Amino acid sequence: MSWLEFLLMLISLLPLFVYSDAAAIPETVGKTCGYKACPIADPKKLNIHLVAHTHDDVGWLKTVDQYYFGNSVIQALLADPERKFIYVETAFLWKWWLRQNEKTKEDVRNLINQGRLEIIGGGWSMNDEAVTHYHSLVDQYTWGFSWNSPNNPLSRRLNDTFGSCARPHIGWQIDPFGHSREQASLFAQLGFDGMFLGRLDYQDKRKRLRDESMEFIWKASPNLGSRANLFTVVLYNNYSPPPGFCYDLLCNDEPINDDIDSPDYNVKERVEQLVQYAHLQATSYKTNNVIFTMGEDFNYEMWFSNLDRLIRYVRKEKGSEVNIFYSTPSCYLKAVNDAKLQWTTKDDDFFPYASDPHSYWTGYFSSRPTIKFFERMGNNLLQVSKQLAAVTQLEGYERQLEHFREAMGVMQHHDAVTGTEKQLVADDYARILYAGVQQGITVAFQALRKWRSSGNSDFASENMYTCMQLNISMCLYTEDEDFVLAIYNPLSQKVVSPIRVPVQQGKYSVVDLTNGNEITSQIVPIPKSVQKIPGRRGSAIDELVFFASLPPLGYKTYTVKRNSKNINQQPTAEVSIDNEFYNVSVNKNGHIVIKWKKQNMELTQSFHYYEGMEGNNEEFKNRSSGAYIFRPRSSSVKDFMEPGSYKIYKGPLVEEIHQYVTDWVCQVIRIYSGMQYVEFDWLVGPIPVKDKIGKEIVTRYYSNLNSSGEFYTDSNGREMLKRKRDYRPTWNVELEEQVSGNYYPITSKISLKDEENQLKLSLLTDRAEGGTSMRDGEIEMMVHRRLLKDDAFGVGEALNESAFGEGLVIRGSHYIVGGSLKNLDKLALEEKTLARQLLLRPWPFIIPVETNSSRHTPYASGSQGTGLAKALPPNVHILTLEPWKNNTVLLRLEHIFEIGETVSLSKPVEVNIQDLFATFTVVSIKETTLGGNQWIKDMNRLKWESEMNDIFQMEENLSHSVEMKGSVINVLLKPMEIRTFIVEIVPRHL
Repeated sequence: MSWLEFLLMLISLLPLFVYSDAAAIPETVGKTCGYKACPIADPKKLNIHLVAHTHDDVGWLKTVDQYYFGNSVIQALLADPERKFIYVETAFLWKWWLRQNEKTKEDVRNLINQGRLEIIGGGWSMNDEAVTHYHSLVDQYTWGFSWNSPNNPLSRRLNDTFGSCARPHIGWQIDPFGHSREQASLFAQLGFDGMFLGRLDYQDKRKRLRDESMEFIWKASPNLGSRANLFTVVLYNNYSPPPGFCYDLLCNDEPINDDIDSPDYNVKERVEQLVQYAHLQATSYKTNNVIFTMGEDFNYEMWFSNLDRLIRYVRKEKGSEVNIFYSTPSCYLKAVNDAKLQWTTKDDDFFPYASDPHSYWTGYFSSRPTIKFFERMGNNLLQVSKQLAAVTQLEGYERQLEHFREAMGVMQHHDAVTGTEKQLVADDYARILYAGVQQGITVAFQALRKWRSSGNSDFASENMYTCMQLNISMCLYTEDEDFVLAIYNPLSQKVVSPIRVPVQQGKYSVVDLTNGNEITSQIVPIPKSVQKIPGRRGSAIDELVFFASLPPLGYKTYTVKRNSKNINQQPTAEVSIDNEFYNVSVNKNGHIVIKWKKQNMELTQSFHYYEGMEGNNEEFKNRSSGAYIFRPRSSSVKDFMEPGSYKIYKGPLVEEIHQYVTDWVCQVIRIYSGMQYVEFDWLVGPIPVKDKIGKEIVTRYYSNLNSSGEFYTDSNGREMLKRKRDYRPTWNVELEEQVSGNYYPITSKISLKDEENQLKLSLLTDRAEGGTSMRDGEIEMMVHRRLLKDDAFGVGEALNESAFGEGLVIRGSHYIVGGSLKNLDKLALEEKTLARQLLLRPWPFIIPVETNSSRHTPYASGSQGTGLAKALPPNVHILTLEPWKNNTVLLRLEHIFEIGETVSLSKPVEVNIQDLFATFTVVSIKETTLGGNQWIKDMNRLKWESEMNDIFQMEENLSHSVEMKGSVINVLLKPMEIRTFIVEIVPRHL
C-alpha cells in the first residue's frame, strides 16, 4: 500500500456531516430557502456563481460502505453564513443521518431552511440514463424523496424530515455517460425547474460552445408536450472546477497565498486567472452568469478557506468588473431565468456519447450482462412484494421492504447496473441486491400466506419457496415429486403465460386447483450446455411447460404431480418447427430462418463476434475496448466457421430447436402454440481468450425489410426514438469509429419499419443491451463481452469476468415479433403485452405438498385471488401500487400508448378507480407530482420561452382533475401520461 492509499484510508473520501458545538447556529431560523435565499445577481456585471459540491459514487472503485466513512462540510457551513453547499446522493445522506444526534439534525435543518445546504437531484443515487428502466427510475426517486416520519399523508417525504425547503427541484446528472430524453421527461414530471449535464459528445459540445447553445429547452416528450419540457444546462468543464482551482487534499493545485511578505504570494495572479477564465466561459453562454463547479470526486477538504479568499480578493481586485459569490445550481438557474431570453430547443437525446474520435462510450450498454439481468429481476420482485403488501394490507413488513428499495436504488447508480465498476464492487452490488431480494421474498411470502389463509386457515403456516435461478433451469424445490405452484401476476391485465419449471425425468400432470381440471402440459429436455453451466446444481434434466391463466394483480394455484419415471424426450426427425404464425428452420450455414405465414416477411439469425481493440491508451488512436468503450479492431465481424448441429423437439404447447453453434455458443429457439412471437434463448460463454484476444459477441437478425437507414430504440423502456445510421439530428457528425458510433442503448426494444411495404419488425430484450442496425433490414445486438485491456477511464482493470473458476457464462433471451402495419392496433397491442410480461413476469411461489394433505385438492378455498374487482382498459397499466401511511396507498396509473401509435388505443381513456380494487375501497384521492412528494396543485415551475415564442409551464398538468361524484372517482389518462395519487382506502375482507 502506498502512502497515498494509506492517506486515503484515513482522510475523508465522502464529505458527509459532522457536528461541532463550537460552530453551532441558533435553532430558530426562518425559512428563506429556495430562490428567496439566492444572492442577487448584478445585471451590469459578469456574475460568477461558485457552487461548492462533491460527487460521491454509490460504489465504483470501492464499495458503497468503503466510500461512506469520512469527514464533513457542516462545520465549515456553520462557521460562515455566506457559504453554501449542495448534496446529491440520498443513499449516503440517510446512512449518515441515522447516526446523528438531535442537535446535529436540528443544525442541518436550519442550514437547509436558510438555503445554504441544498438537496439536489434527491434520488437514492445519481442514476445511469442508458441502461436503466423508467420503472426503476421512478421508484428510486420516490424512495430518495422518502423517509419515515409521522402524521400527514405526505409524511414519508424528504421535505418532511428536513422541512419543506429540502424538496429537490433541480436535476443534477453531471457524471452519467450520455443522457436520455426520458430522464428529462421524468425530471419535468417530478416538478423540477431544470437539469444540469456534465458529459456530452465532444463534437456536439464543440458546436454548442460556438453557437452559445449550452443552455436550451429540452422537449423531452412529443406525447406529453410542454409538461415534459425541461430547461437544461450543459456545464462548461463537466463538474470540475476551473483548471488550477481545485483545493482538496486529492488535488495538486496551488492554493491562494495572501501573505504579502511570502515569496509565494499569488493573489493578483490567481484572481486574474480566474476572471479570465470566467470571461472565456461567458462567451459560450447567453446571459451574464457563469457557474463554476467547485468540487470533484469524493472531495471536500480545504475548499472553503481558499474559496473565501478567492471571493474576497476577486471582489477587491475586480469588483467593478465581476460579481462573485457562493451559489447553488438553483440560484444560477433563477438568475438565467430572470434574463427573460428566448432559448433554442432539442427533441432528441445525447446518445451515443463520445469523449474523443475513438472513444464511444457504448460498450457499457452490454457490460456485465448478469448484473443487468439481476437488476431487472429485482424490479420484478420489488413490484410483486409491494403489490402483495398493499393488496393484503400487510403489517410489520416496512423495514424489510425498505432494505429492498434501498438495494434497488443503489443498483440504478451510473457505475452499478452499467457494469463500469471494479469486480470487487460488482460482487458487492450482487451481495446488496441479493440481501434485498431475500427481504422482498419474505414480504411476499407473508402477504401471500395472509391472502390464501383468508379462505383457508390451513395455509397460514405453509412452507413457501421461490427460485431465483430459473433462467438457468435450476430450482431444487421443483425436483420433489409433488408440489404446488402459486403463481402471482403483477400486471394489471389478465395474462396467459407459459410457465417453465425444471423437473426430474418422468411424466407429470398439472391440475388447476380453481376447477379441478387437468390442463395440457409438456416435458422438454434441458440442453446439455445448460446443464453444464458452472455453478448450476440439481438433478433436473427436463422442464415442465404449461400455460397459466392468471388474474390481474392476482394469483392462481396449480398442483404438479409426478406420475411415472424414466421417460426420455426424443428429438424428431423433422427439419423445422412451426405454429399458426411462423415457420422456423436451420439453413445449410447453420443460421436460423424465420418465415411469417401471414406476411411477406423473412428473417435470418446468426452469431458473430468483434475482436476488441487493444492499445496503450496514451493517444486517442490507441484507445482500448473496455468496460466503458466499445472499439472493435475492425468494422467487420468474425464468423463462426462451422455450421454446428441442432435437434428439434415438438409437443402440443411448444416446439423448440436446440442449436449448438460452438462449444461456447448455443441457443434454444421456441415458438408456442397461439403465441405471436419467436423466442431466442441464447447461451454464451466462457468466451475463449487463450489467443490473448478479447471478444465482443453479437447476434444479428437480418430481414427482408427495407428500413431506409433508420431504426427505432426505446428511451429507458418508454417512448421510442428514431435513429438514423451515421447521423445526428443536431450536428454534422464525423465518425472515425463506424460501428460503435452507431450503437445505442436498448433498454427493452429495437424496431425496424418498412414504410413502402407497411411492415414492422421488433426485438424485445430481457435486460439492457447495446444494439444497432448497420444494414437495412438488420438488427445487431451485443450480448456478451470479455476483454483483456482496460480502456483507461478510471476502472483500472479489464472487463474479464469469471465465475466458478471459468469465464462468465451468460444465458438470456430475445423475442422477435412483427407483422403488417395495416393491422397496427393488433400489432402494437401484441408488442406492449409482451414487453409488459417481460418486465413484470408472473412470479411462481413453490409450496411442497405434504403426504396425504387435503389442502391442495381441487376447489380448495384460497386457490386464487385477484386484486382488481374489474378489468382495466388494455391501454392502462398500474405502474405502482404500494403501501403508504395511515390507511393510504401510493397509486400510479399510466397510459402505455403513444400518440398515433394505434388508431384506437392511443386515445385518452377514463378509469373509475373507486370500485377498481377487490380488497379495499377507495375513499378519497389526491394527486401528487411523479415522485409523490408534492401535491400537484402546489407545483409551480419556472417559465421559459423558446425561440419559437412558445412559453411552457406545467399548467397542463392541471388541465384535467379527478372527477369525484358519489361512488365515481374518474381519472383521465392521455397518451403516455403517468398520474400519481395518494389514495385513502378502507379495507375489505380478503
